[in-house]
Amino acid sequence: MTSGGTDVLPPLIDHHTHSVVIADLTPDAFRSLLTESDRAPVADPFDSALGLAVRRWCPPALGLSEHATADAYLSRRRALGPAEATKRLLGAAGLSTLLVDTGLVAAAGHPLLPLPELSALAGAPVHQVVRLESVAERLAARAPAAADWSAALTEALTAELAGALAVKSVLAYRHGLDIPAERPSPAEVIEAAGRFLVDQPARLTDQVLLRQLLWTAVDLCAERRPALPIQFHTGFGDPDLTLHRADPALLTPFIRAVEPTGVPLVLLHCYPYHRQAGYLAQVFPHVYADTGLTLNHVGPRATTVLGELLELAPFGKVLASTDGYGLPELHLAGAAQFHHAVADLTWQWRRAGACTAVDGERLALLLAEENARELYHLP
Repeated sequence: MTSGGTDVLPPLIDHHTHSVVIADLTPDAFRSLLTESDRAPVADPFDSALGLAVRRWCPPALGLSEHATADAYLSRRRALGPAEATKRLLGAAGLSTLLVDTGLVAAAGHPLLPLPELSALAGAPVHQVVRLESVAERLAARAPAAADWSAALTEALTAELAGALAVKSVLAYRHGLDIPAERPSPAEVIEAAGRFLVDQPARLTDQVLLRQLLWTAVDLCAERRPALPIQFHTGFGDPDLTLHRADPALLTPFIRAVEPTGVPLVLLHCYPYHRQAGYLAQVFPHVYADTGLTLNHVGPRATTVLGELLELAPFGKVLASTDGYGLPELHLAGAAQFHHAVADLTWQWRRAGACTAVDGERLALLLAEENARELYHLP
């Protein structure tokens, strides 16, 4: 790939992403999607490593020179219209398959595109990743009896999994990854479900029910042949996350407990704990990792961060994703950042005599496509 022009990037299986909005976003609304914060920004989000990445990779897809100013870029985007801009940006991302977490339904006050429409604009097949906590919260709205909670959850999750390639947990947001590894007892689940169904909070945060939800997912994923992977958000994210409790190393007891089931566990994003994730991927055969959200946000440091993950992680255990959400720019910049980081890293390794050109090409293919194809059993 080159650093400029409008060429479509090499194929990439985006194994964890979200949908986009088709709306005439105001400049402020656009900028709000260039940060993980849900607060009004004090400084311009374009003046960040992510902003640099967007201005580097996205303007050529809209007919501008790379590094166009933010104002020039937003003006061109408005002139093209949201549908045309989105089609160009997603098309330039070169995504061959998208695995979409459907737990989010809106961005900047606008609905996210349904999966068939996202697939049409991206020019690629789209598959669902079921967000576990959303299933439990929808079930609570139907108010089953506390004694029936476990059976009802199993039934609801079984139905959701029928068309999915994976499930995802946002345990890091709802409690933190530092939970006991063992399954809760039936009595504990009934008691916790009783409280949850009476209180009807908008979000599931009860530790007992979160553990029971995870183990229900493990059991159902293990029943599938081959087993379905479970993705975990780890590392940085929105302000309602407490960062030190999102360290993937905190999941180690649960990882050990799940190992006999054969269910793959995928650690998403991971920063600033990507080295811990690399270690876990090395020592546990069922653990995988990516730096999806991270490579966009660290901008010019993407090569360094990816290299730090690959210090310990086996090359066959690392995946590529954009974690694009709301803005199609995040899909394009995420894919471009990944390809550039891999190319830059392997060039450094070749220059140092650490690998051959064939090794570098093999690494790029594994991370971009082959690892995800094997893990998710894609055609």
